[in-house]
Order: sequence, then C-alpha cells, then structure tokens
Amino acid sequence: MKPRSRLWSVLLELALIAAAAVESLTTLEWATPWESGLAIAAAVGLVFRRRWPWLSLLLAVPAFTLNLATLAGLAALFSVAVRERRRWRLVTTGAVVFVLAAVPWWGWTSPNYTILSIVYAALYAAAPITFGLLVRTRRELFDRVRDLEQIRRSERARIASDVLVEERTRIAREMHDVVSHQVSLIAVQAGAIQVQTEEPGTKRMAVTIRSLASRTLDELRDMVTLLRAETGHAPLAPQPTVDDLDRLIADSGIAVTSAIELPDGLPAPVQRAIYRTVQEGLTNARKHAPGAAVDVRAEASADEVTVVIRNARPARSSDSSWLSAGHGLVGLSERAELLNGSLLTEDAPTRFTLTFRVPY
Repeated sequence: MKPRSRLWSVLLELALIAAAAVESLTTLEWATPWESGLAIAAAVGLVFRRRWPWLSLLLAVPAFTLNLATLAGLAALFSVAVRERRRWRLVTTGAVVFVLAAVPWWGWTSPNYTILSIVYAALYAAAPITFGLLVRTRRELFDRVRDLEQIRRSERARIASDVLVEERTRIAREMHDVVSHQVSLIAVQAGAIQVQTEEPGTKRMAVTIRSLASRTLDELRDMVTLLRAETGHAPLAPQPTVDDLDRLIADSGIAVTSAIELPDGLPAPVQRAIYRTVQEGLTNARKHAPGAAVDVRAEASADEVTVVIRNARPARSSDSSWLSAGHGLVGLSERAELLNGSLLTEDAPTRFTLTFRVPY
C-alpha cells in the first residue's frame, strides 16, 4: 500500500472510531449505566476490527441489539464479511444479527412497528455483509489483475529474449558463412605454398597454417551444428545482399521512392545488415502506415554506411498495428550493436524515420 493510501486509511479508521464513540457517549443522557457501558464497549471494539473482526463484532452485538451502537455494529459486521471466507459462517452471523435486531426486547407493540423492526433488522444484517462481500471481491479482482499484468510483463520479456536469441543465432550463422569462406581460402593458399615451396621453414609454416585453418573450420561446423539442433536443423539459406534490394522494394507492394548509392565490395555482414534494415522498414510501413509514401535512402561515406527509411503517417487506419511488439526493431538494434553501429528511430507527428548507421 502506498504511503498516501495508508494515511487515508488510518484517517478513515480514526474518523469511524470517533463517530462510534460520539454515538455511544450520547447514551449517557438517557440510557442506564450498563447500557451506556455496552455502547462504549462496542465503540472500543472497533479498534480491533481489522485484526480481530470477530472480537469487534462480539463486543458490538449487545449494544447493536438494543439499538445503542448502530454505527459500531454495522462497521464490525462489515469487517467480518470482508475477512471471513467461509460462507456458512457469514450466513449464520447474518441470521443471528437479524433475529437479535428484529426481536423487540422492550416488548411487543403495534403490528406496524413490528413489521418496520423486521425490515430494519433485515437491512442491518444484509447491507454490511453485502457491502463487505463487494469490497472483498473488488480486492480479489484487483489482485488477480495485478498478477495477470505481472505475468503479461514476464511473457513480454520472455518473447523479447527469444527474439534476441533468434536474431543472434541468425547473425552467428551469417558470420559462419563469411568466416568459413575466408578460412577456406587461407587453407587453400597455405596448401599451395606447401606444394610449391622448397624451403623447409616455409613449408613447416604452411603446414601449420593449413592445420590451424582446418581445425578452425571444424570448430565452426560443430558450432553451426549445435545452432541447427536448437532451431530444428534448418539449413543455411543463401544470404541476401544489397543487389537484392531492388527486388525487395519491387515485391513490397507499396509505393517506394528509393535512392541507393552504395559502392561495390561492401563486407557481407554489412550488406546483410542493410538488406534487413530495408526489409524491416518496409514491413513496418506496410503494417503501421498502410497507403503512406515510403522513401528509402542508402549511401556510403568514406568509412560509414547510412540507411534512412521514412514513411508518412497512414493514409488509412491500420487494424493490425496493435499486434506488433517491436521485435523487428529489437533484432535490428542487436545487429547494429554487433557491427559497432547504431539504430535510431524518430516518431514525429507527420512521419516515422528509421536510421541505420554502420562502419565498414
């Protein structure tokens, strides 16, 4: 409970006890001493109603029955209804309170007054119990909603973690392609040197380099085998490059204005990162801004590649935007970090901009 809520709870409790005490003190003017004592005991019993509600009710029932401490009796019965989970006890308590309040202990009077006493007794017994059950149900629902929200946050965190693992696995596989290709070339060149040279020292170095390259390839294959085992033995598909961007944009199904000016010979990981960035930008525009114009820019400076994807606000409403959890952007951010780059998003009132920068 927050400090402010706790303060209000304490103030409300003190106000209730004070009101019950004032009601009991008014009996000193017209009731007998022992009746006033019962009323004061009922007011004092409210001090224990949160921790020991049954004790508070037992202290309040005598005065409540004699119509000397109405407020204390109602509050004590309400506290019992809030904390007692056994339904038969609540029904029994309500019946006992009804009988005690309905019986005119000072003698039977007119039938009309008797009927009125029975109606008031039913209200005295039913109203606090009903209100207490409503408060308890509200608290239980609030706790249930809070638990569900916590489970939902945990599920979101788990899904985000799974997305990161999947993206890292895919990046690791892509890096395997690059490393295995380069190491294979090293092994081939070392083998050629071993065959062509007559120098014993150079031959030994070539043998060592070739052996290390072969061992590295074996370790890479073992690693990729484990990765495939974790993801259903999926084969490594041919990885996209910047040459595939034109086809990606043409197949996107949306109006795209593109200006792609990239040099030849970009590293394979950088090319795949550029492709994935454009792919994710087009996917986001198609989902979140249907009908909006999209602009794709990709250029390279002396030591950095920059990809900027802009889309205007949607021309028509999107019914599927609420389904997205932003996992694609999470994967791109992870990819950018692995390449020592950065991923920035700008959500302006008129457009959304995705900027990907990576050195090469």
